[in-house]
Amino acid sequence: MGEGARRHIDATERRGRLALRHRLAAGTRAEGPEEVAGSLVALHGTDPATVHLAVGARLADAAKTVGETERALYDDGTLVRMHGMRNTVFVFPTELTAVVHASTGRTVAARERARLLKNMAEAGAPDAAWLTEVEESALAALARRGQATAAELARDEPRLKEQFAYAAGKSYEGVHTVSTRLLRVLGVEGKVVRGRPLGSWTSSQFRWAPAPEHPELDPGEAQAELLRRWLAACGPATEDDLKWWTGWRVTGVRRALTAMGAEAVSLDEGTGYVVAGDAGPVAGPGEPWAALLPALDPTAMGWQQRDWYLAPELRPALFDRSGNVGPTVWWNGRVIGGWAQRPDGEIVWRLLDAEGVGRDAETAIGAEAERLTSWVGTTRVTPRFRTPLERELSA
Repeated sequence: MGEGARRHIDATERRGRLALRHRLAAGTRAEGPEEVAGSLVALHGTDPATVHLAVGARLADAAKTVGETERALYDDGTLVRMHGMRNTVFVFPTELTAVVHASTGRTVAARERARLLKNMAEAGAPDAAWLTEVEESALAALARRGQATAAELARDEPRLKEQFAYAAGKSYEGVHTVSTRLLRVLGVEGKVVRGRPLGSWTSSQFRWAPAPEHPELDPGEAQAELLRRWLAACGPATEDDLKWWTGWRVTGVRRALTAMGAEAVSLDEGTGYVVAGDAGPVAGPGEPWAALLPALDPTAMGWQQRDWYLAPELRPALFDRSGNVGPTVWWNGRVIGGWAQRPDGEIVWRLLDAEGVGRDAETAIGAEAERLTSWVGTTRVTPRFRTPLERELSA
């Protein structure tokens, strides 16, 4: 992972790499959503609006955002929305399905299925054999339909409507429906994916679809490949960054770094890693740039250690209590404020860190706000995870 003298990569160069590789600087914007997802490895998909907003911020022609993203997700199937790292829903290139599943999904899936069976047993619900029958029937129904809601599948397989008590006697006890828990497990197992939403591109109600077929890869090789792709997009990064983003144990991170031949470099935070041959100087974009990135954007959320692009004193206004970032305003690789959409559709923003920010920056940020307004149109976007500044600006 690199021996001897290590080149130091400072915050300025890291910001320059970010601008180029995340397609945020002028001249780097993508032609289609597949390019965006490939450049970032994965887009956060927990909030459906995030996917489109993250794509739109990086397309050369933002007017194509909704149509092209829906084409890639639901018509061509070149992008897929399914569980991935940290048991979180992401959108990534379909070609990565096997890599994500083998590197991350299998371990999480085994844990999720065991938890479901344990909860059902504690509630006196039917056993594993019964669940297997229901699962096979539901998957067959989904294959016949192509895409279906949980309610539609339950009409084909009524046992999906069965309910069982959860955490009886505890403060968080409740009642779960088999369909809700089982479909989630099947999603983590890579058997089903999120399909077309029931409403617009901001809707959280969606159909299920069979997962694209993929080969079963060796977990170690898959981890090395996933880390290689991520470091190519986001490197340099520290071991803590890698552990956080992947959700793996530190031993898994170190094993993958060794397998991919990662190169060690020096960062302000300590030792960092890049893909082999990527430690040399990288010139920045040359021209100043601004961006309005959505809540949960992969650039804002990409690293655990964020001081090189986000001043610590800005975090209380821009993050919720669970660590989810809200909409952010960027200038030359630094987060300097936040934005929101008001009920009348107006995009408003506020600077929280005006150091080195002059009239040119405000003009560029205003242009990005107009660009966002032009393609969002009459659609109203409210982040799934609200943050203090976003709430204040949108009021």
